[in-house]
Amino acid sequence: MAVGTPANILENIALGIDMFDCVMPTRNARNGMLFTWEGTINIKNSKWKDDFSPLDPRGTSYVDQHYSKAYLRHLFMCGESLGKQIATLHNLAFYLDLVGEARKRILDGSFYAWKNSVVKELDQRR
Repeated sequence: MAVGTPANILENIALGIDMFDCVMPTRNARNGMLFTWEGTINIKNSKWKDDFSPLDPRGTSYVDQHYSKAYLRHLFMCGESLGKQIATLHNLAFYLDLVGEARKRILDGSFYAWKNSVVKELDQRR
C-alpha cells in the first residue's frame, strides 16, 4: 500500500489493486501542493498571486468553487492554518473524485483508454 500520486493510483487500479492507504493528499496539502485534473500545482509559487480562478475548475468540492488560487496562496504565505485546511479538503475531494471516476470507467468498459489519456494531464506540474 502507500500508493501516492493520482497517476500511481490509476496505474495500480489497472493492475488490479483495489485498496489504497496513502498520506500524500493530506501531507502534500499541508505543504501547499494541490492535485487537480489539470496537473499538480504548488500554491506557494508566485504565479498564483493574482490568479483568482477556482482551485480546480473541474473540482466538485465546496472549496474548489468558493476559493481562488490567489486567496489560498495568500493564506499559505501569511501562515494562516485555514490554508492548510482548504488545501487538505481539496486534495481529499480530488482523490475521491478520481477513484469514483475510475470506478465509473471500469463499469462502462472505458477505463484503460480514459486512464491513458488522463494520466498525461495528472502528471503535469503547473
